Amino acid sequence: MTDIRDTRRKVREGVVVSTAMEKTIVVQIDRNMRHPQYGKVIRRSKKVKVHDENGACQVGDVVRITETRPLSKTKRWRYLETVRKAVVV
Repeated sequence: MTDIRDTRRKVREGVVVSTAMEKTIVVQIDRNMRHPQYGKVIRRSKKVKVHDENGACQVGDVVRITETRPLSKTKRWRYLETVRKAVVV
């Protein structure tokens, strides 16, 4: 039997935009929405702080994150896995 708490947690994908802090990365989550009146597709984005215990992420990586209990004042997400590594130039 699966635990019901596991099914309620949000899972999102986003791009790492900062790794300046220890054990914390900043991930930008983009979503497309339709304007309620005009119908035009608009891109909305939000930056969230994510706990990265091992420091495995680099700027530009596409990562999968999940909701978790509050880990600090602003950190509410946890790193799950890297979907695609950044291209190093």
